[in-house]
Amino acid sequence: QAQLVESGGGSVQAGGSLRLSCAASVVIYSSSCLAWFRQAPGREREVVAAIYRNGVTEYANSVKGRFTISRDNAKNTVVLQMNSLKPEDTAMYYCAAGRYWSERGMDYWGKGTLVTVSS
Repeated sequence: QAQLVESGGGSVQAGGSLRLSCAASVVIYSSSCLAWFRQAPGREREVVAAIYRNGVTEYANSVKGRFTISRDNAKNTVVLQMNSLKPEDTAMYYCAAGRYWSERGMDYWGKGTLVTVSS
């Protein structure tokens, strides 16, 4: 069954770190692009970071230098390491897989994991 399952969300103070993981089924993990999106209350969903099968990564300007996306091919897992967190990073974070790093480019979605950053 094709699926994505996120874990690692939680509450942290500003300046802290969290590590999000997304376990993918074999079929989904073979997608060209694995990505993390987020949606804050009252805002549209936005892409955070993406990693392509060849290892190329993309980041939203708002998280460059603070977040790192990586793939663990042995575990079919994509990880988002988030450092220097800010209150504005508070959102539901979604793992996705597809062809390219935009909502239109994604074919599969996880159910999300909540990240809350307090000031």
